[in-house]
Amino acid sequence: MTGLSRRRRLAEATASWCEADFERVLRFWPLRCRPEQRLPGLARQHDPWTIWLILGGRGAGKTRAGAEWVRGLALGEPDVADGAVRRIALVGETFSDARNVMVEGPSGILAVHERHERPAWSPSLRKLEWANGAVAHVFSAEDPDSLRGPQFEAAWADELAKWRHVEETWDMLQFGLRLGAHPRQMVTTTPRPIPILKRFLADPSVAVSRVRTAENAENLAPAFLDAVVRRYAGTRLGRQELDGDIVEDRPDALWTRDAIEMNRIDDAPPLQRIVVAVDPPASSSKRADACGIVAAGVDEGGTAYVLEDATASGLKPPEWAAKAVALYRRLQADALVVETNQGGEMAMGVIREVDSTVPVVGVRATRGKYLRAEPVSVLYAQNRVRHVGALPELEDELCDFGPGGLTSGRSPDRLDALVWALSELMLRERHEPRVRVL
Repeated sequence: MTGLSRRRRLAEATASWCEADFERVLRFWPLRCRPEQRLPGLARQHDPWTIWLILGGRGAGKTRAGAEWVRGLALGEPDVADGAVRRIALVGETFSDARNVMVEGPSGILAVHERHERPAWSPSLRKLEWANGAVAHVFSAEDPDSLRGPQFEAAWADELAKWRHVEETWDMLQFGLRLGAHPRQMVTTTPRPIPILKRFLADPSVAVSRVRTAENAENLAPAFLDAVVRRYAGTRLGRQELDGDIVEDRPDALWTRDAIEMNRIDDAPPLQRIVVAVDPPASSSKRADACGIVAAGVDEGGTAYVLEDATASGLKPPEWAAKAVALYRRLQADALVVETNQGGEMAMGVIREVDSTVPVVGVRATRGKYLRAEPVSVLYAQNRVRHVGALPELEDELCDFGPGGLTSGRSPDRLDALVWALSELMLRERHEPRVRVL
């Protein structure tokens, strides 16, 4: 058939179409999506894959692919499922993330439905209900036990590499996937070199798709793409956050992921002392470095536990001070440890304005960041530091910090706060000049 014949037949076939017909075709996801967003084979019962893993950069279209897959499952789209899938689990890093990205986001589940087919969304009940009886329940990876009991035919897990209790939450989800002839699940995430993702990549039953930020350029602001590509292309951070590559440890880094992973625990024991360390930004502008905020404690035997990374970007001084004080209160800490080199007096003054009763320990750096960090990394090598749950952004900085700093050239704000916290708890005899302000 010639090109002219095909065009004539297409014109004849669509001659009676109204505007709504054309809109319906243009919305048809299997025609619109890019090849890497397309299902790895029809979702028939005899297909070998049970997990579809989409590794991608920021803004690469992972969320849209996940939302369209859930829509196809719930409505029983022939290219997705044999009949409607009645019970679906949606698991995000937190409930807020699941709600704001997976459900209500611009590429989320509600957005990809036409108005007449859109499910009813009940945030208080954390569930979506379709007119045909299909139901999707929303879960937070911060609460693995919430997945005990419920059962499902399918699941969508978003940003799995950022989950705090990734192994436990994933295990609980697997026990719940016990309905239907062939339960399936999709994982959409910007990758990090964590054990569970490495297992997925080595498993032949896992279908893997990779999406790059640049491939979704038509749906992104040109200024955004130009800025991030110009700054991060080719860097370790860019390979991970734009290209969706799993980047292993930096050879000259002070920390290794294996050492951190080997000493990870779910809960800390009773602690003798807890501090919250603050590495304040040098200025209050929106372009300033982040405010590093890290909490750590030490037990009776002298083992340290990194409890939380609450580092914040884009906050004004009263806001990050309030965040640090709130963490101090919640953990019932003994002191706030604050670096005073750049704007330190201002930082301590702002904290006093938020709560004048909080004990503040001021510390001053007289050595470079690498020299300060090195003795703390030795504590890790001696298995004297445990991470409580996953702290992905902090761990990324640790494993990317070498003699020249981070490969991105950014300030290691999370790392700095960690170093101050563990130095205060475990290396006081080597500590920088300090002054206690009550």
